[in-house]
Amino acid sequence: MFQFPSRFFVTATDTNVGKTVVSAMLTLGLDGTYWKPIQSGLEPMTDTDYVRAVTQLDRSHFIPEKFRLTQPLSPHLSAAIDGVAIHLSDFKLPETQHSHLIVEGAGGLLVPLNKTELIIDLIKHLDLPVCLVARTQLGTINHTLLSIRQLQRAGIPILGVIMNGDRNQANREAIAHYGQVPILGELEILDPVNPGTLRTAFDQLFH
Repeated sequence: MFQFPSRFFVTATDTNVGKTVVSAMLTLGLDGTYWKPIQSGLEPMTDTDYVRAVTQLDRSHFIPEKFRLTQPLSPHLSAAIDGVAIHLSDFKLPETQHSHLIVEGAGGLLVPLNKTELIIDLIKHLDLPVCLVARTQLGTINHTLLSIRQLQRAGIPILGVIMNGDRNQANREAIAHYGQVPILGELEILDPVNPGTLRTAFDQLFH
């Protein structure tokens, strides 16, 4: 079984890759605490609300967002619209009641937080290793290798890649070979997403 560290950051190669579902699976499977430091867009529900709904974990498993931005845009733009400023000094790792802390980012690594800093800078500031979520479809090799390269350049430890979607053995092998990173698992589309399917998926991938 892969041993997850007590605290780590879940990021993705792009938006809508499935990192919130992966974060929900990890939070439930590890009996951990979920924290989304920056939420961009509040409708129809926040990512924290979604993870609570699909895991059905109690409130002790969730840390409130540091920023709740109203518009579903890049954090730098959504913050500007809301009239707030985001600084790395605003963030510190919260204390938790549970053995693991799962921190979910917003979008990919180079999403801007302000005029000079990006999500990757937040990861570096929090001093966390990364679990990278990637698609399985065409295009994922380039996006994933670019993300791996950025993490390596920043000196951020990479736990490995979780691929989300229909299985694609060729893409899995290419990412493992060219990226020189472990593929932690392949999460096929869950339908429905609920505590049962999330726990089964976690057990199949990591036990």
